[in-house]
Amino acid sequence: MKTNPTTPPWDLVVTALEAWRKELREEPSLGETPAGPGSEEPAVSTVAEQYQRNPWAILVSTIISLRTKDAVTLTVSQALLQKAPNPASLAALPVEAVARLVYPAGFYRTKAAQLKKIAAILIERYHHQVPATMEELLALPGVGRKTANLVLTEAFDLEGICVDIHVHRISNRLGWVSSANPEQTETALRAALPRKYWKGINSLLVLYGQRLCRPVSPFCSRCVIYPYCKRQGVVRSR
Repeated sequence: MKTNPTTPPWDLVVTALEAWRKELREEPSLGETPAGPGSEEPAVSTVAEQYQRNPWAILVSTIISLRTKDAVTLTVSQALLQKAPNPASLAALPVEAVARLVYPAGFYRTKAAQLKKIAAILIERYHHQVPATMEELLALPGVGRKTANLVLTEAFDLEGICVDIHVHRISNRLGWVSSANPEQTETALRAALPRKYWKGINSLLVLYGQRLCRPVSPFCSRCVIYPYCKRQGVVRSR
């Protein structure tokens, strides 16, 4: 694992991505993915806004989001949070009822069981509150670094870099890092990316990865950061 020896012009890159996102909000057809409710932002970010940065809502939504499309994550999160707006109300539901609410998210039965266990732990150990440290979050069932970082940044406004498949893939494609997995990418980005961009880089790159910087045949002809991209691993583009 290593960072790019040539420092990218971070301010120019992030400014270009932010301008693209602003333009996309105003004209959704600029992206390849059809627009829909909340489609201009990742689902967890949308939930964070809708539920006023409520840590429970963000934790639930992030658990649901794993291996699940944003549109499904948003719909399922809203349905579950309507029935279980806090750990106590979820703990009172049978696991079968939670599973029905989580469906059709990927691995919905596993996620339902994890959410039940998490609710019980929060009630027993944390006075019904979501903890605000990496170590405590990682000790919860089903919570990895991606989930923990999202909760810390979205719910508590703490520093963190959430690395999912989009951030991992695009960071390597751009040449920012050379890493084998998301955890290595997080470590490399913490060393290379200015702290002021840590919290925002996930929402920018997730949206960019969904709309333009696709895994196969990315839309390089529309890329707003093309001059700063090393196009590592790109065989075919549009």
